[in-house]
Amino acid sequence: MDQSHAPSPLAGAVHDLATEVVLALRSGDHLATVCGAAGIDEDNRTGIAAVRVIGADLLLPSVLYGRNPHPGDIAVLQRAVREFPPRPDASDAAIWSHWGMLSALHRTASAATPGQGRAAVSGTGEPNAAWLEQTSWQAFTHQLSVLAPLAVPAASSAVHRAAAHRVVDLSRGFVRAVRRRNWLQAAGAGRWLAALDGRPDSLGLDRGLDFVELMGGTDPRVALHVRAARLTAEGRAR
Repeated sequence: MDQSHAPSPLAGAVHDLATEVVLALRSGDHLATVCGAAGIDEDNRTGIAAVRVIGADLLLPSVLYGRNPHPGDIAVLQRAVREFPPRPDASDAAIWSHWGMLSALHRTASAATPGQGRAAVSGTGEPNAAWLEQTSWQAFTHQLSVLAPLAVPAASSAVHRAAAHRVVDLSRGFVRAVRRRNWLQAAGAGRWLAALDGRPDSLGLDRGLDFVELMGGTDPRVALHVRAARLTAEGRAR
């Protein structure tokens, strides 16, 4: 069998984990463990790395449905935070992604094992986000799409405030990503736009997200961002 195009173990784990998050978002089943369904526990090094890729979105079903996450998912996210801290030369996006995981744990610390959650979420001060104010609209859209897990209700941050100040740029970036068939970037940008006010009426975000989901259907991360965008929009409309 030709294995030249076989996915790496990490890519496969990310795919499975994102798929389970999407299933939880669609079903509203906040009691089930996302990691357990994907076969990931605290001793699975590849699985822990996959959690680092998914980041704070591991707890997204609980966040959007307003429920406590499964303790097993909290434990695995804590392990990912400990095992994969930002390196000294880490990018700003990587630092913010790590902060997003810490912030998600901080918000759900009451559901963690007593004594464990507090220790895992210490030092959650925001990193600097001034770099987002100065970058081009193309690069801004790319960075925001990478940081899409931060686009959650009631979780304001400097990144969120930067996005709110550049909605038109982000809208332009969304259209550009669709035209370039970069479905993951388009989905991440669309998720931010669903959480923000002031987007142009001509954008047609709802139809755009439908198209992105249809065309990017082989990547569960696309479906994750699109589903998160819709649930966010529904929550803001209530």
